[in-house]
Amino acid sequence: MQKQNTVEIEEEVFTNLQLPQKKISSMYFYDQTGSNLFEKITELPEYYLTRTEIPLIKKAADYLKESLNHVNIIEFGSGDCRKISLLLDVVSEEKRNTVCYTPFDVSVSAIKESCDILIQKYSGVSIHGIVADFITQLDVIADISNKLLCFLGSTIGNFTPDQSINFLKELHAVMDTKDRLLIGFDMVKNKKIIEQAYNDNQNITEQFNKNILNVVNKVIETDFDLDSYQHNAFYNEELNRIEMHLKAIKNQEVKSQKFNHTIHIEKGETIHTENSYKYTIDQIGKLAEKSHLHIEKLFTDQNNWFTLAIFTK
Repeated sequence: MQKQNTVEIEEEVFTNLQLPQKKISSMYFYDQTGSNLFEKITELPEYYLTRTEIPLIKKAADYLKESLNHVNIIEFGSGDCRKISLLLDVVSEEKRNTVCYTPFDVSVSAIKESCDILIQKYSGVSIHGIVADFITQLDVIADISNKLLCFLGSTIGNFTPDQSINFLKELHAVMDTKDRLLIGFDMVKNKKIIEQAYNDNQNITEQFNKNILNVVNKVIETDFDLDSYQHNAFYNEELNRIEMHLKAIKNQEVKSQKFNHTIHIEKGETIHTENSYKYTIDQIGKLAEKSHLHIEKLFTDQNNWFTLAIFTK
């Protein structure tokens, strides 16, 4: 596996906690505990995204079936291997040795768990994980042809519109004319449906949100107290995005042993942990246009809650 520079990770986390609006990148949700909590979230009745996306991935797999040989499948933000399994399921056993799967994620544990499961389930498929930040380190992707790039689970929604365009432009640069890009988009819908998905009755999302502080405590040796924060998730209608924050319930002095520095946090101040932008079909088209990509196929459920798009160069 290839790994991101540890010093870069530490400096990024520390710097973001010095900003006027403190933030922690959502990529740090997915340590072992976070990945397990997110798996529970996907099973919640309020969380429509996964159960809506799964049938669309099955349709996309059938559509792509004939092209899934001598192919290099690269999945960004891998973790839940159920989704990539739907693509590998349509590959016949005699063709599996022509398939290479590369999970690309910042979480070592997420990649290792996926690899262990997939190696057992799909003998013959070559699997090589990359532990890195796919936002800034796409250059670690080997110069190979016949790629299927996968960005599932509406992770594109964690980017701002400008970041999405820039990221897709960078993907465009590493794609050949025969390559495809498969992306999931959560769609604009009733505000209540969206907010319920991020504020479940069992408070699993709250645990998931707070756990990011455990990750930070390990990365930059801080002493964040999870019980000193409230989970706060709401839909920003002006920007068409869910925002997740951790709101301090008292004044705090958080010490970082790694940087020998104290972080001052006032009661009521928030740490912004995630955005999840929602899209319309028109916005997906404009995103493709600005990124110099072409839409080959769109798969959408009957409620228009989720869309899976296949792009080409």
